[in-house]
Amino acid sequence: METKLSPQYADTPEGREAESILRACVHCGFCTATCPTYQLLGDELDGPRGRIYLIKQVLEGVAPSAKTQLHLDRCLTCRSCETTCPSGVRYGRLVDIGRKIVDDRVGRTPIADARRSALRRGLLSKPLFGAALALGRFAKPLLPARLAAAIPGAQAAGRWPAARHARRMLIPLGCVQPALAPNIDAATARVLDRAGISALAIAGGGCCGALSYHLSEHDQARELARRNIDAWWPLVEQGIEAIVVTASGCGVMVRDYGHLLAQDPAYAQKAERVAALARDPVEVVAAAWATLLPQIAGSAAGQRLAFHPPCTLQHGMKIRGEVERLLQAAGYALLPVADTHLCCGSAGTYSILQPELSRRLKANKLRALEANGPELVATANIGCMTQLQSGTALAVRHWIELIDQKSAPGPGAPAKRSA
Repeated sequence: METKLSPQYADTPEGREAESILRACVHCGFCTATCPTYQLLGDELDGPRGRIYLIKQVLEGVAPSAKTQLHLDRCLTCRSCETTCPSGVRYGRLVDIGRKIVDDRVGRTPIADARRSALRRGLLSKPLFGAALALGRFAKPLLPARLAAAIPGAQAAGRWPAARHARRMLIPLGCVQPALAPNIDAATARVLDRAGISALAIAGGGCCGALSYHLSEHDQARELARRNIDAWWPLVEQGIEAIVVTASGCGVMVRDYGHLLAQDPAYAQKAERVAALARDPVEVVAAAWATLLPQIAGSAAGQRLAFHPPCTLQHGMKIRGEVERLLQAAGYALLPVADTHLCCGSAGTYSILQPELSRRLKANKLRALEANGPELVATANIGCMTQLQSGTALAVRHWIELIDQKSAPGPGAPAKRSA
């Protein structure tokens, strides 16, 4: 796509990157076929091709409006269009650049600003989020049904095995997942332990930065990334094999740290190293499957399972079919699910900022997941778990918890010792 950026953007890192992305787009429109919001709304400007044109116009000097901002806000950043695109257009990066520029120029109402600020403060602060969640659980019987359904029940944090293996990996403790579902990280640690890998956790660090970045607070996202790098770096220097990020939404962000901090001379090389070490649990478990398979307890008696691959896993990290393969190998009967490429409507803060579209996407996703009568649903991201669980009576679990259950030693079984 021919592009001529206005002088104010032409010589900036963001402008140069945006121009490169825009030039790769041939305006074929294949992306619209797999865009969730275009399917719901049928508006060209609520699909990737239309949004690309809006961003192009702004970068070329056309003044953005609140309408421009609305169409960009409606984007889930699910990146399904990237999977479909035959030209390799990096739409996810482009839309983040476009949103930041439009937000800076158009601004938001005081109420909208306050809402976004409250979201960032509440979700980034572990004590504040934990207290709000505890209060919500206490008051759940008194809340309207729709709001009560969005508050997950309390879950016990499972046992975290002691470090006893020569192989070591770090499991960062994020922002909301430890409060919402603390067993996910512990289950990952137990599975790795059975594979001969010690999982280490540290108190430092926190949010990966994705929440802030997608809300156009790019400087805050970079600061959060630096904080994590500082917290993890001593273990990196000690030679950990990988940084295993158990929420795919966070994993795709950590893998992008090299890009995020490319212009920071003090952190650029460290960020590249951290990004190169980032792994989704399925990558580690798949590589260790030969060790784990003998520990899988029989079969799952054909338990019928529907799997929802998060957008961040399949479109962001380009990992497709691997979780499903492991669940089948563990004995689960995986059911066919229509339109697996479509988003469930969680998308970070999207379910709060765009509630109506999010509810419609959730309803469509649950209809597809429940169509063939599963006994439970699995996914790979805490946001998707919470979103889906709020609309179904079926249990929704992180897939690593299922592998943990299947590979757990039976009563009286001896613990596997490190070689």
